[in-house]
Amino acid sequence: MLRSEVERLRGAEVDARLAVRTTEERARAAAARAEQMERAAVSERAARERLISMRSRRAREAVVAAAVVTGVAAALTRIEASLTDAAAEREAAEQARTVREGELLALRAKARELAAELERLTDVVHRDEVARAEQRLRIEQLETRLAEEYGLDGETVIGEYGPDVLVPPSVLEDGTAPEDGVSVAYVREEQEKRLRTAERALALLGKVNPLALEEYAALEERHRFLSEQLEDLKSTRRDLMDIIRDVDERVQQVFAEAFADTAREFEVVFRTLFPGGDGKLVLTDPSDMQATGVEVLARPAGKKVSRLSLLSGGERSLTALALLIAIFKARPSPFYVLDEVEAALDDRNLSRLLDSIETLRETSQLIVITHQKRTMEIADSLYGVSMRNDGVSAVISQRMREAEPA
Repeated sequence: MLRSEVERLRGAEVDARLAVRTTEERARAAAARAEQMERAAVSERAARERLISMRSRRAREAVVAAAVVTGVAAALTRIEASLTDAAAEREAAEQARTVREGELLALRAKARELAAELERLTDVVHRDEVARAEQRLRIEQLETRLAEEYGLDGETVIGEYGPDVLVPPSVLEDGTAPEDGVSVAYVREEQEKRLRTAERALALLGKVNPLALEEYAALEERHRFLSEQLEDLKSTRRDLMDIIRDVDERVQQVFAEAFADTAREFEVVFRTLFPGGDGKLVLTDPSDMQATGVEVLARPAGKKVSRLSLLSGGERSLTALALLIAIFKARPSPFYVLDEVEAALDDRNLSRLLDSIETLRETSQLIVITHQKRTMEIADSLYGVSMRNDGVSAVISQRMREAEPA
């Protein structure tokens, strides 16, 4: 029974709470509606104020429009009067333009006439200028001819031989020569005839060069200068020929001495490299030491041939080394570089070559590039290039024997 009562009270509590909630919702809705109505009232009042302001503005604008209408009517009246005056002025301007066009046509016709007259006058002036230019050119040509042929200037000719100057006649009318001091007036035809006669006589004499003395003096001076230069050249040529002869004699002497020393050493070295053999150097043209050639004669032991072309490859190589070593001994040098000179030699010939190289060590230092073990054995120091594991080349050296005390 208590349980049912509790449940009934709980239900009543729930209903009461629901009622309270409902009432609160209604109160909030009424408050929101009241607030909305207040905002609507504010908006309505603002709209009413705007309408009142607009109505007042429109009333003022109506007053202004009435005033504008009145002013426009007055302006239209004045515009109509202005149009009437403008039409009158336009008619007057049209009439004035017609008059001006007539005057312009007359002026254009006058301008064409003046242009034609100007063109005619321009042609006349141009012809006159051309005629004056031709006249000036002819005068210049005549002055040039006077200066070149007669050595006179224009002023002198006009002053002494002008048309106003009396001239003596070449022959009198009776065929006799004129008396001293007798002169006659200038007559162009007679003077032209006299000129032709004088020109023929001058042509028979030939042209006269008034600058002949100056030209002769200049040519004589140049001839003297060239003669002195020629003598200097001849003297210089003689000196040069003497120097050339001295140089040729010195070259022949040095070559002969060097050849003799090399030939002597070649025979010794050849017998060392070819025991029992015979080798020598001969000149192809002993009479001309400057143009002669050198021929190598080599006859190894047991062979009758002495030409290099008939020897084997090793023999030719050894013969070339013999000539090279002979030159080294004839004209020693501080050091020599030999690049695999023994590559084509066998062991026996290699031994002979090494003996000859030992003789060169007494006076010179030798740098030998070789792959032969026996050549390396006689060296004082060895230098080689080796490939390391990382692929980089490295230079190594080895001292074979201690240097001898000086």
